[in-house]
Amino acid sequence: MSTHNECQDPSDESAATPPQPSRRRFLQSAAAAATVGAAPHLRAQTQTPAAPAVQARQAVPPRPVTLTVNGRAYTLQLEPRVTLLDALREYAGLMGTKKGCDRGQCGACTVLADGRRINSCLTLAVMHEGENITTVEGLASNGVLSPMQRAFIEHDAFQCGYCTPGQLCSATALLNEFRTGTASTVTADVRSRPPQLSDDEIRERMSGNLCRCGAYANIVAAVRAVHEGGAQNGSAAGSDTTGSGNRRSA
Repeated sequence: MSTHNECQDPSDESAATPPQPSRRRFLQSAAAAATVGAAPHLRAQTQTPAAPAVQARQAVPPRPVTLTVNGRAYTLQLEPRVTLLDALREYAGLMGTKKGCDRGQCGACTVLADGRRINSCLTLAVMHEGENITTVEGLASNGVLSPMQRAFIEHDAFQCGYCTPGQLCSATALLNEFRTGTASTVTADVRSRPPQLSDDEIRERMSGNLCRCGAYANIVAAVRAVHEGGAQNGSAAGSDTTGSGNRRSA
């Protein structure tokens, strides 16, 4: 008796044979295998070599630095990295100079070094040995306010007073610069002495000192008054407010 298998058509054997891969499929498989095999080597070539370990440097110990501030010598133990601003405030105890932006952009830390105005937050204390430093505390003489300090009071050239120490030092240096013929960016002919200290000249020369309270117009008026001699003898009212004005501006 014949079975179903015996009756199977010989042509059915071809159906049981697995299909041969096409040329396209073979090439795709070969390319994929090559990519996988080369990946670790390519990655090793593209990796940035590790930077050599940097040995930590030992901190430079403090050393004595002598600063002459407002006519007095201060010998301070300072690290070389200490700024003049921090030396004045944190080591010499002169808190009149203010720390604003600590980036040299606001002018609150302005002091005078041999009569030149500088941003004390941008310079190192060790660089100023042998120079005469003047802060807002040193503008007055024997308890008498300077003409610029009196003019600031008389013209109400401040509100909160935080920027005032820097404004006063900058304005004081401004007049000295003008008297010596220093030009500004608004001077018509920088080769010659500025003919007059106009309001534009004052604004430009004070542009490095910011006042968030917006007392700019009164600051210009105060500087102009001192330049013209109007504040040299100060009014009686200004003298009466010396004490409170000094505390407020410092």
